[in-house]
Amino acid sequence: MKRVIFPMAAATLAAMGGPVAFAQPADPNENRLDAVEVSALPLGSDANLTPASYDLLEDELLFQQSEATLGDTLNGLPGVHSDTFGGGSSRPVIRGQTAPRVSVLSDGAQLFDMSAISPDHATTVEPMLSRKVEVLRGPSTLLYGGGAIGGVVNVLDNKIPTRMPDGPVEGFFEGRGNTVADEAAAAFGLTTRAGENLALHVEGARRDADDYEVNGFTDPTIDGTWAESNNGSVGLSWIGDRGYLGLAYSYRGDQYGLPGHSHEFEGCTANGASLECAEEEHDHEHGAHEAPFVDLDSRRVDLRGEYRQPVAGIEAVRLRASHTDYRHHEIEEDVIGTTFRHRGVDARVEAEHAPILGWRGTFGTQITDGQIETSGEEAVVPKTDTRTAAVFAVERYRFNERWQLEAGARFEHQKLDPDDADRPLPSYSESATSLSTALTWAFRPDYNVSVSLARSERLPQAQEVYARGVHLATNTYECGLLADSFTCGGAGNDAGLETETSYNAGINLRKVSGDLTFDLGLFHNRVNDYVYARTLDQIEEFRLIKYSQADVEFTGAEAEATYQWTERFSTTLFGDTVRGEFKDGGDSLPRIPAHRLGARVNTFWRAFDGEVEFYRVFAQDDIAAFETRTPGHDMLNATVSYTFTGQPQYNVFLRASNLLGEEVWNHASFLARTVPEPGRNLTAGVRMTF
Repeated sequence: MKRVIFPMAAATLAAMGGPVAFAQPADPNENRLDAVEVSALPLGSDANLTPASYDLLEDELLFQQSEATLGDTLNGLPGVHSDTFGGGSSRPVIRGQTAPRVSVLSDGAQLFDMSAISPDHATTVEPMLSRKVEVLRGPSTLLYGGGAIGGVVNVLDNKIPTRMPDGPVEGFFEGRGNTVADEAAAAFGLTTRAGENLALHVEGARRDADDYEVNGFTDPTIDGTWAESNNGSVGLSWIGDRGYLGLAYSYRGDQYGLPGHSHEFEGCTANGASLECAEEEHDHEHGAHEAPFVDLDSRRVDLRGEYRQPVAGIEAVRLRASHTDYRHHEIEEDVIGTTFRHRGVDARVEAEHAPILGWRGTFGTQITDGQIETSGEEAVVPKTDTRTAAVFAVERYRFNERWQLEAGARFEHQKLDPDDADRPLPSYSESATSLSTALTWAFRPDYNVSVSLARSERLPQAQEVYARGVHLATNTYECGLLADSFTCGGAGNDAGLETETSYNAGINLRKVSGDLTFDLGLFHNRVNDYVYARTLDQIEEFRLIKYSQADVEFTGAEAEATYQWTERFSTTLFGDTVRGEFKDGGDSLPRIPAHRLGARVNTFWRAFDGEVEFYRVFAQDDIAAFETRTPGHDMLNATVSYTFTGQPQYNVFLRASNLLGEEVWNHASFLARTVPEPGRNLTAGVRMTF
């Protein structure tokens, strides 16, 4: 089993990867790190040599850390937080950025859900059915989009087999549950031979959770935080000596509550830069499971393939294509209030070439065509077609054993074509060019330092340009960049849009093997014409926001250091911080995660693994206009697991979270003032692999 050491803890790495038998390992290096392959990096990069900063969850570590949502699963990695929104939705926040500046991909392909529109819209990936989750920053993100200045989250699965199973059938069964929401969840995946060169894969997952409990709050449970989810897929793949070609059909059906919802502001409209709200004649309170909820349905077809050494000079050609039909209703009192739809096609071809004058690299092209449409009471975004075409390349040159240079480039063109019967809206067509480079110096054995520079251009999304209307889930009235300045949001950038351009510099110092391992990183990101939701007016919790542009800066640090004291014991120190502020005036940007600092102790003996983790999330005092201070909290977690070897293999774990019973508020959430995070929790799970 392979694990990544930076920035994930080496101790956890060894703990989860070490026990493969009941006897004590004879080799003292058995729990040390091996080089690993990261799929989102070009050329199947050796993690110990790449200049990129990344995190990796896989195997037992992913099994134990999986939560109902992707954001909660990744929350806690250095530099990674979550913009939690109840029990059914949360997105990853990386270095202070979230969607659309953090791209979430399914094995390199676009998702075509609605999570980039709003934090209450679920990201359509199921952690229990994922075999690996990669979080990538640096030059290689240009393979997937110039606008991913926060990073790329690549979720890999097994829905399309890439190799023939070793036996007639291989797969897994998994079950888990928790106490904070009485969650019960199960998943399975089976791959079987369907012919001499054919492999068939079938998988499914189900989750069912009630409203979660909290500590120290007025109510013991939070109405609208329940969630249910059903996932399934079937895939067939032809596999040969030089590659594979496969097709899969996937279905996802979710229902989950929308907490913090209020009818008090349904009649609010914008008048210039001010809110005008009609008086409500009733006080609408929601009882248990009476809160509004989302009913989500997503159907997707994926085509994936790889052909190795098709012609001289080309090492491999990879294909990713998908078609997605996504829809969700927002329902209250059995009445559909608003419907969101997203249909899209994504096609991507990339080729890895043999060395040319010492340069190795990957180049390719990508085409996407998506259509979003909203209808009903909160049709905040008009029907819009978004078409994007891009070409990209990432190249690497190794001068010698100590010096390595990586460079990337991406050019893309995007066209937004809106269709709104109520108001004439112009099309938006623009191109963007992004460049990046990174230099790595291995100045001593096991040590390296890398310096990266990037200039990236991001093209706006339909919501940022055309939005207008009430969105009660986030308690906002939203106005796009091209909104009418007299009726929506006051004077802004209505005359025209400037391309958002970021200039990023970063430096990382690493020690990648030995008893002491660490990854220390600093970054500074200056963004010109940054698109953000500017609050113009506020009545109680309801805000008038207008997408506007301004020059901003993000500065931060991420660090993790592990010392392996013995074969059975290690300790880790970790922390991250980010500061986001306007370049002129120094005022803070909204929803920037608070500083975090902690320690972790890991122990492993035979088939047992144990971990105790404590960290402090500090109060967030650097707040934007109309924000309020978010108090800090202490978090104490503990995990114990046991592995039964043989065939089949069983892994069981017990994890306790928030053992101190803290009342937890998340500043990165839209609900930071109204909905606290889950309280004390106990999670147990078992997984059988064969």
